[in-house]
Formats: sequence, C-alpha cells, structure tokens
Amino acid sequence: MTDPTRAGGADPGAGRDPARDPDRVTADLDVVQPFQLDRSSLRGRLVRLGPALDEILTRHAYPDPVALLLGETITLGAALASALKYEGIFTLQTKGDGPVSFTVADVTSVGDLRGYASFDADRLAAAVAAGAPGTLRDLLGTGYLAFTVDQGEHTERYQGIVELAGDSLDDAVRHYFRQSEQLATGIKVAVGRDPAGRWVGGAILVQALPEEGGARSEAARRSDVEEDDWRRAMVLLGSCTEAELLDPRLPVNDLLFRLFHEEGARVYTRHALRAACRCSRGRVATALRSIPRGELEDLKVDGRVAVTCEFCKTEYGFDDAALDAVYAD
Repeated sequence: MTDPTRAGGADPGAGRDPARDPDRVTADLDVVQPFQLDRSSLRGRLVRLGPALDEILTRHAYPDPVALLLGETITLGAALASALKYEGIFTLQTKGDGPVSFTVADVTSVGDLRGYASFDADRLAAAVAAGAPGTLRDLLGTGYLAFTVDQGEHTERYQGIVELAGDSLDDAVRHYFRQSEQLATGIKVAVGRDPAGRWVGGAILVQALPEEGGARSEAARRSDVEEDDWRRAMVLLGSCTEAELLDPRLPVNDLLFRLFHEEGARVYTRHALRAACRCSRGRVATALRSIPRGELEDLKVDGRVAVTCEFCKTEYGFDDAALDAVYAD
C-alpha cells in the first residue's frame, strides 16, 4: 500500500485515475477506501457504491428481496476483491435450492463490476406471502458460497467453496474465512435505497494482517493481535449504522475517523469502481461458432438468432448474413 494518510485529513481524490470518471472518487460513491488501524495492526476496506450498483440492479427490475441479496453480493464482492492482489477477475457467488437459486458478482482488478441473480418468481412470491423474514436460508435455502480468482489462461485458477451458513450473506462470508482461510475477519454490509429511490450499498471489512510465508490457524493468527484489540475493533465496527454506511453526504474518510480515530486509522490510495460488463459481439460469435450451424435454425425468431447477456441485458442479433460471417471465420 502507498500514500498513507491519517483518516479525516486525506485528500479524497488521492490515487484517482482521470480516465475512470474521477468525479465518482471525489463524490465518495463507487469507491474502495483501504485503511489500517495502527494501534492493533488490523487492515480494512470501506466500500461505498452508488450509480454502479443502481445501474446493475435496475437493469433487471428485480423484486426487492432479490435486489437486496444481489446488492449485498456485489458490495461484499468489491470489498473482498480489493483485499487481494490479483490481475484478472474475482467472483463471489452463491447457489442454493431456495427461491433464489443463484447470485454472482464479478469484480475485475481494474474495478469493473457486474452481477446477476436467478430466481423463481412464484416460489419467491409464496415465501413473501407466507411472511418469510428474508434470511439467507429463506432466499437461498441449502447450498454453497464460492470465491474464485481467475487470472487468465496461463495461471492456475483459485476457488474456495463453503456451505451457506448463518442468517445473512456476511454471516456466510465470515464462516468461509473461519473454515477455509483461518483468518480473523469482521464485516458490516448494508444495501438500500436513497431518498430518490436509487440503490446504494456500503461495506466495511476488517481483518488481521496475514502472516508472511504461509497459512496458520486462526488461533495462531489471533495471538499476533491482542484479544482486547480485536474485541475493541469489532465493537467499533458494530457501532457503525446502516445509515452511516449508505449516506453519500458522509465522506468515507470521515466515517472511518468517526469509527476508528482512537485506533490510529490510516488510509491509503483509494480505487474507483464502475458498472461494466465484459460481453461483446465477438464473444457471442465465438460461442455461436461452437454450435453446429444447422442447430441454430430452431433458435431463430423472425429470421435471426438473438442472444441476450444475462448480466447487462444487451441483445446481440445475427441474421443469415451475419451467421455466414461467423462461420466463415
């Protein structure tokens, strides 16, 4: 990490890339703010999403329970991805046998976000009518949570999988770190609508600094962080309200100072996020080319094959002339 600055006095535009909509950084929306607590040697990330999250969720017109769950998946995905060193794509996904069968959030190493959820509208409506409280089990049922890091075809893909546990998605993420990474982790996440009805999200992730040179048990890691320090940090994290996490009028560094000023909160260069899908006509053409040309006849509507991206809802149409070009290549 570079450019350390005490929280509360940092330049809100530090580290911004003018090519990636810098106004979003200064507006304290669609940003990741890395920080460290000097008193206890804990590291953290604060994420606040605004236009990027709203664009992804409203594009599909999800029912509120689905939008909330996917919004949490995207927000947590951004926080978790920012804590990793990778060049490629980080994916956080859930899969279950409940009314919501699948959620996925992709975060690229340059800060591009996309997300998608699959659900059974009838089962979801029945659960809501029955008064289901909307816990993780109510929505997803029994299933698993998966973390994936894909750095390209010439590198080994990493994937970690753990069963869904707890009443919320952040419970499931904490369970993952206890079971798979043995890394002390505290998480606070919130997703909601602003007064104008737009979706916003926020998350704070706090972790013990990992030991250089290999994995150890959580107990061993925690021995490096005084128990009182960890408990104090978790109490302070727990004091953060949903309103504070989601309020764009409260600068992220002011929020960190409000929560952790006695811990010596130190902030580092922040990163911008944006909604951006990786689909393209070329990728769709490559996928079509893997299907025998004759099988596409049954897929035609009004003389053309139409393929819609599940993430961004962009439709790519191919008439006979376009298909001729695809298969000629």
